[in-house]
Parts: sequence; structure tokens; C-alpha cells
Amino acid sequence: MHITVDEQTCVGAGQCVLTVPDVFDQDEMTGRVLLLEGRPAADLEEDVVEAVRACPAQAITVTEA
Repeated sequence: MHITVDEQTCVGAGQCVLTVPDVFDQDEMTGRVLLLEGRPAADLEEDVVEAVRACPAQAITVTEA
């Protein structure tokens, strides 16, 4: 799994951070998503998929690597 985020599309809702704090964080100044881990461990993949679903701006993309 490979994750990319579009920081310009992000609205700073923080759902991704609440769902997978090991993978996502928020910029303290803008509130926009920060990607901490572009290739998360296999045990986090289900949570990442849930974070993608929860993102109101659809700013997270997951592809198979």
C-alpha cells in the first residue's frame, strides 16, 4: 500500500489523524494533513482505508504498491 495526500485539497477536518495517528498528523499552522508514513505496516492497512473513507475532502489516495 502506498499513500499520497493532497495538502491543498485537505480541509483540516482531522478524521485521518483520529483514525490512524501513526500514519497521519496535522500541520500546527494550517491544520492540513501531514503524511508521516507513506507505506504503512500491513496491520494498519484497514485503518488507512477507513481514514480514506472518513476524509470529507477526499484528499487521501491509496494505491497498491
